[in-house]
Amino acid sequence: MNLLSNDYKYALLAVFLWSTVATAFKISLQSLAPYELLFYSSLVSTILFLSVIIKNRQLKVLFEFINNNKKNVLISSLLNPFLYYLMLFKAYDLLPAQEAQAINYTWALVLAYFSAIFLKHSLTLKDIIAGIMCYFGVLIISTKGNVLGLEFSNLEGLMYAIISTILWATYWIINTKNKFDPIISLCSYFLVSLPFISIYILLFHSFSIPSIEGILGATYVGLFEMGITFLLWLKALQLTPKVGRIANLIFISPFISLIFIHFIVGEEIFISTVIGLITIILGLILQQLKKSPF
Repeated sequence: MNLLSNDYKYALLAVFLWSTVATAFKISLQSLAPYELLFYSSLVSTILFLSVIIKNRQLKVLFEFINNNKKNVLISSLLNPFLYYLMLFKAYDLLPAQEAQAINYTWALVLAYFSAIFLKHSLTLKDIIAGIMCYFGVLIISTKGNVLGLEFSNLEGLMYAIISTILWATYWIINTKNKFDPIISLCSYFLVSLPFISIYILLFHSFSIPSIEGILGATYVGLFEMGITFLLWLKALQLTPKVGRIANLIFISPFISLIFIHFIVGEEIFISTVIGLITIILGLILQQLKKSPF
């Protein structure tokens, strides 16, 4: 007897894999600098997307897309993967994984506020309350529960994490009305971003031969944060009769992630992290509820 439908199977597998990436980030950053992890993981993801496109005989479509959407491709590729992942990896490099991943989940709230500003969507009382809840949760986590003392574990890392949510929300705002094939568009963004990432490294850092551990870590991140997991989630969305049926499964991810962070990375999971994360998730669920009068 088939207990789970195919859309649930793909969605749950995607959620599980996304639950491992915070751990993968921290382990990879033991061998690679943030900019190195950015370059090699983006390269792996680009190769993956190109392989899918070549298999589907859509290489001509890819280059036509880039040629016909130069402005969108240029801006989007600068935002994602270049700037977004650079800021995110810097945040993970400076913060405990449990802090960085919790803050990263607030991007959905930033998106709601940006939608109100740039797309003229209405901002409801639920959105405002959700914002207060989410950022109070961030405050709880980043101060390890000492909210009144405002003693942050690493203020620079916190800023990088918050900037990453702004960049990710901006990327989605720019692409919200685009009806492009998601694999074609993502491949184009990753492909075009590689020269920018390379120029950035040449100007401010330098290329070096990574260790085997670094290569393995970057490969895992490129495949399961940026690549295959997205394809699995896309397949789930294509199969599901109703998006809301699987969308909320993503809220399982940060709690599974804490288990990996504790047992593999070796971080002590603070009760303040759990409380703060629950506060953030409740705020996000509230924000996603169907709009109705309060």
